[in-house]
Amino acid sequence: MKTIISSLFVSLALALGMAPAHAAGGGGIAWDKAPNKTNDLPALQEGAKLFVNYCLNCHSAAYMRYNRLKDIGLTEQQIKDNLLFTTDKVGETMKANIDPKQAKEWFGGLPPDLTLIARSRASQSMGPGADYLYTYLRTYYRDPTKATGWNNLAFPNVGMPHVLWELQGEREPQFDTVMSHGQETQVFKGWKQITPGTMTPAQYDQSMANLVGYLQWMAEPVQNTRVRIGVWVLLFLGVFTVIAWRLNAAFWKNVR
Repeated sequence: MKTIISSLFVSLALALGMAPAHAAGGGGIAWDKAPNKTNDLPALQEGAKLFVNYCLNCHSAAYMRYNRLKDIGLTEQQIKDNLLFTTDKVGETMKANIDPKQAKEWFGGLPPDLTLIARSRASQSMGPGADYLYTYLRTYYRDPTKATGWNNLAFPNVGMPHVLWELQGEREPQFDTVMSHGQETQVFKGWKQITPGTMTPAQYDQSMANLVGYLQWMAEPVQNTRVRIGVWVLLFLGVFTVIAWRLNAAFWKNVR
């Protein structure tokens, strides 16, 4: 039993950022483009709520402190009332609810930390990590042949169960059979809803975009500030270049 669970943990870790990604032309489905939510404070707040309620049960964010959530528009009291489940202090880091000893016994080790998962996926896949995460969170389907009862089109044979299934409901992938080089090939064409979730498909996609946006922000909270400062620096250099050019022209005008 311990061996089986340990192998599931390995698959989970691979799915969340420790294996090459499957993309169009690379043996898997094409990744959907993730909406950019890193400047949308309400979206980031919902993403933080989803992360704390669904991800933080097993996965830590050891490099993120709760009080940093004030940067996305939350007050300290809102953090205490709605998001502070694993500690009593807003200055603490986001530790998982799972007991480390139990995690080691059940999985053979702690589930991977998610603080930098968006950047990790980007560096390993040589593409946008947000696109992979957005696709991954939306392509789970029931598979009774798997130990968890779930599988994923973005990461086939994934060991991580679909913890958000009550929101999305149960779906079944639909495939077309096409001939390629004289052989039949299954091509994904869409989804069939088996049982409804508490959210509509559009609402679920929107929530996953918010969750991915939060994961992007958490991986680099100062990224938007850095971009804004960079824009102002470039504008300053542009104006200074014009001034310096005109001063230079004026200085050398009477020199023969």
